[in-house]
Amino acid sequence: MKQFLTIAMPKGRIFEEAVELLRKAGLQLPPEFDDSRKLILEVQDENLRFILAKPMDVATYVEQGVADIGIAGKDVMMEEERDVYELLDLRISKCYLAVAGLPQTKMSDVAPKVASKYPNVASSYFREQGEQVEIIKLNGSIELAPMIGLAERIVDIVSTGQTLRENGLVEYAKIAEVTSRLIANPVSYQVKEERITEIVDRLAEVISVME
Repeated sequence: MKQFLTIAMPKGRIFEEAVELLRKAGLQLPPEFDDSRKLILEVQDENLRFILAKPMDVATYVEQGVADIGIAGKDVMMEEERDVYELLDLRISKCYLAVAGLPQTKMSDVAPKVASKYPNVASSYFREQGEQVEIIKLNGSIELAPMIGLAERIVDIVSTGQTLRENGLVEYAKIAEVTSRLIANPVSYQVKEERITEIVDRLAEVISVME
């Protein structure tokens, strides 16, 4: 019998892409899996339990050991710096972290402000640029910050750039490429290495064909 695994999955667009990838890797996920509103889903034929969580929480569940493995965005990994193993770049949900703001605006010489839901990433980036800034943490609608004078710059995820354009913002710098990663709890990886490695190998094979 296959070892039992608990997998933490991010809700939303990443979930849909991840499910498609898992199916291509041969995991038998039932059709109702796509439309369920449950937060915990079990697939008894595969000896799997899925925990559906907010994207920013996936790495926490894996680090704490309530999930053996999980799928988390590289942006979350950079921001949270959790004690987990990063096993595989799944090459899905491609986007990037960028600095943006209103066009033709300069950073203030006195206490420049940057708004982001990634305060650690933003702070690290501007420190590397030799700029001392005040970071304002926001949880949503980051584009509002420069529009209402809360901050001169934002650091946020960019996919197509449409949201920036629709709100009159321009991109000033690209910080890092972002894709979703397969991560593992260090203890789970030791105890369930055979099962986890099997899934990693199957996913890696699918990814290599897709590229």
